[in-house]
Amino acid sequence: MSIHPIMSTVGYEGRAQHDVLRLLVDDEVSRLVDVRIRAQSRKPGFSKTSLAAGLAEVGIEYEHLRDLGTPLDIRARFRAKETEEAREEYRAYLRGDLAARLALETLAQRVAQEHVAILCFEHDHRVCHRAVIAEELAASHGVVARHLGAPQVT
Repeated sequence: MSIHPIMSTVGYEGRAQHDVLRLLVDDEVSRLVDVRIRAQSRKPGFSKTSLAAGLAEVGIEYEHLRDLGTPLDIRARFRAKETEEAREEYRAYLRGDLAARLALETLAQRVAQEHVAILCFEHDHRVCHRAVIAEELAASHGVVARHLGAPQVT
């Protein structure tokens, strides 16, 4: 019986920094990997410097893998609620862009070594590119994803 590595995902939409930190601490995350192209936010506590500082206070490492961010044209599809098309375009991007493939492999290595969570904006992972990242890691490395604070499916 093999043990599959576990990775968590989290979105900060509708949450304060302390709420996200609590989810990460409760899940015993040791590293947060930011998968936004630009690690900045108008929401207090979620730009790179302030997020890294908050994480450091609770003993969690911060890493930004910008090449796993959603290219602007694909992000526009997600925003237009063209979720399935956006997911497939993002999947093609992950598979076809050398920098994205290398970043995905870096993430897989981190997940194999420690408990990692990936972060993006959207509350619901089903309408976010981070779900595609999780699916790709599941297919290529057997990673099991937990979506922290995910909406309940009814």
